[in-house]
Amino acid sequence: NNSGNQYKTNNLSEDVTKFKPEQVDDLNSKIKTTEEALQWVSENLHPKVAKASSFGAEDAVVMDIMLKINPKFRFFTLDTGRLPQETYDIIDIVSKKYNISIEVLFPDTKEVEDMVRDKGMNLFYESIENRKLCCEIRKVHPMNKMLSTLDGWITGLRRDQTPNRTNVTMFQLDHG
Repeated sequence: NNSGNQYKTNNLSEDVTKFKPEQVDDLNSKIKTTEEALQWVSENLHPKVAKASSFGAEDAVVMDIMLKINPKFRFFTLDTGRLPQETYDIIDIVSKKYNISIEVLFPDTKEVEDMVRDKGMNLFYESIENRKLCCEIRKVHPMNKMLSTLDGWITGLRRDQTPNRTNVTMFQLDHG
């Protein structure tokens, strides 16, 4: 029921694939809590919004809040091909506990095969350039593919994690 949504902004069109900075500023001035933000996202962007998860402690808390607001919220994770077994175990536990399907993104097989053939299996230990290449192929490309299908995505940036994040706002434009 959107009729009582005090956070709905009149200047947002039905197609919210492109936000203007002033619209984001308006949302940040009105919405102060995680719950309020997730409620707004559920009412205004679902189903073209998803939560990126690495299944850490903070992710578990946010996922729980999200599913109380909207049991049909979408979640995704990146399987780089180098995850520890515990991560797969947690994906299964969370999926069963909440009765949800986690969208698992994989890198392009040919890109990984070419990279490993040319640079070796553990290329990222050899140079910064190789580390960036590996992340580009295993993380950035699948993430960009997913984000191209969404109007927004939810991630867990905490202000207290690094000095660069002290001014993180609830809503941000992602210029990817």
